[in-house]
Amino acid sequence: MGAFTDENPVEPGLTTGALARRLGVSPTTLRSWDRRYGIGPAVRPEGRHRRWTPQDATVLETMCRLTSAGVPPAEAARAAKEGAGAGAGPEADRPRRSPAPVGPPPPGDVRKECRGLARAAGRLDVPSVEEQLAGAVEKYGLMVAWQEVMVPTLHAVGRKWESSGDRYVEVEHLLSWHISTALRRHTRPPESRRDATAPGPVVLACVPGEQHTLPLEALNAALGELRLPTRMFGAAVPAEALIAAVDRIGPSAVVLWSQARSSASLPLARHVAATRWGVRGARRQPVVVLGGPGWHGHPAPGMVRPSVLSEAVEILSGMHGSVARTRQVPAASG
Repeated sequence: MGAFTDENPVEPGLTTGALARRLGVSPTTLRSWDRRYGIGPAVRPEGRHRRWTPQDATVLETMCRLTSAGVPPAEAARAAKEGAGAGAGPEADRPRRSPAPVGPPPPGDVRKECRGLARAAGRLDVPSVEEQLAGAVEKYGLMVAWQEVMVPTLHAVGRKWESSGDRYVEVEHLLSWHISTALRRHTRPPESRRDATAPGPVVLACVPGEQHTLPLEALNAALGELRLPTRMFGAAVPAEALIAAVDRIGPSAVVLWSQARSSASLPLARHVAATRWGVRGARRQPVVVLGGPGWHGHPAPGMVRPSVLSEAVEILSGMHGSVARTRQVPAASG
């Protein structure tokens, strides 16, 4: 990304909204990073909106690059701040110890694991598929294993199926089933909600007609690692049932997954976003999070549309004020 220029000569720097658009994340994510990791504007004028300087933006660009590559946010924040402080101030002239390497798994290792998993699936070798999925989760953590191993292997198997007709569909079905099994094995059991004043759970649902649940299952597992309460409704939830569930649960957020544009329903999303509950004078409504490529090209003001899984986790965990750390964090919806 290029250098930032001042939008206002009196009050230099970018607003949170403008910087979020430049970086391709949501303003909620920037506020969450500021609150949880201290990745915020260096100057905070009293009584005025925060403004981000070019130096602040450089730190955030590094943060975005690392989290998108699969680095846990806390580690990415430390690396981004260390990088920003390396070239300025009296400390710059002192010998510095190189920070511990931070980054995603080596590409060669990941490619090897993807090939091994694809070959095991192609042989319909269930014990090997199970073993390799479990090994990837153990080695990289749930979210990096999802993004760097499971998703690329699914895409590779899908491309082979498309090029060879229906002869290969059984491989994709088998692999999808066992990835789902691996995700559920590493999903923490939901905890009971003891504090009535705490934010409601996160509802996870595919829009009507949508059968692709794996990305939602990965998000559910990732939120479970943070001990955030969720309610997973899975595939093709009828609109009436979803609205009734939102009314009954009073969720803090509703994640609507759409794989295809034909299934994305903005009227449904708007209806869910407008739902309110609670006593008069203290009524609340959910944040609607739109996940999946089906929403691309659908303008949805006021709704959150994370581009990667790590961003969705940041947004939702930030809403709950969670201080727990994920073991590993990835990029994105599958």
